[in-house]
Amino acid sequence: MPTATINGVVVAEADEADVLHIEGNVYFPPASVNRDLLKDSPTPYTCPWKGECQYFFVKSGDEWLQDRAWTYPHPFPTAEQRVGKDIAGYVAFWKEVQVS
Repeated sequence: MPTATINGVVVAEADEADVLHIEGNVYFPPASVNRDLLKDSPTPYTCPWKGECQYFFVKSGDEWLQDRAWTYPHPFPTAEQRVGKDIAGYVAFWKEVQVS
């Protein structure tokens, strides 16, 4: 079962059948993510084939680490065509967040 943790705290956990593997990242379904540990980041980014990205700060103890998670709230149709599934709202993690 893929799990995303930071300093031993579970940020997301889902069955392997429910996660998506895209470009070396594990994307967790929206319902599997602890949103209390995320807050919106103002960092802008648009992927050429996935669409506009929403980055998040991830809570680590008493601090918030900027841009350690992201999602595509309204992905381009090309994303679903390329992945074979609607990726809207799926969340991936980076750096200090360990995915195993």
